[in-house]
Amino acid sequence: MHDRPWWLMTALSGALMVVFGAFGAHVLANELTPRAMAAFETGVRYQAWHTLAMLGVLAWRAAVPLPGQRLVLALWAGGMLLFCGSLYGLTLSGQSWLGPITPLGGLLLILGWLALAGVVLRARPGA
Repeated sequence: MHDRPWWLMTALSGALMVVFGAFGAHVLANELTPRAMAAFETGVRYQAWHTLAMLGVLAWRAAVPLPGQRLVLALWAGGMLLFCGSLYGLTLSGQSWLGPITPLGGLLLILGWLALAGVVLRARPGA
């Protein structure tokens, strides 16, 4: 299974997303300001959507491996790490230096979607 590391990372991202979601709902809800809680929930939401998107690309790749699919996965993984990770770090630690990292992660997420569009445009019809 040549995509085993990607499957493992996606599975761990899904597990962490559930852990962070539960932690936010049951522990942080009464501890954070509404603005901080909204930022934390944004991190969980973006991690959830991109973890599901990664599952889709991995399943597609298992059936039809195409150039560029791994780039999509890498951009989304890096984007989740920087975007979601910085939001988690900001809300849990209050370290303001993490703030400028968030838009870099968002940029990687966007680039991942654009890379996916490129894969689709380059693929043969029916692939």
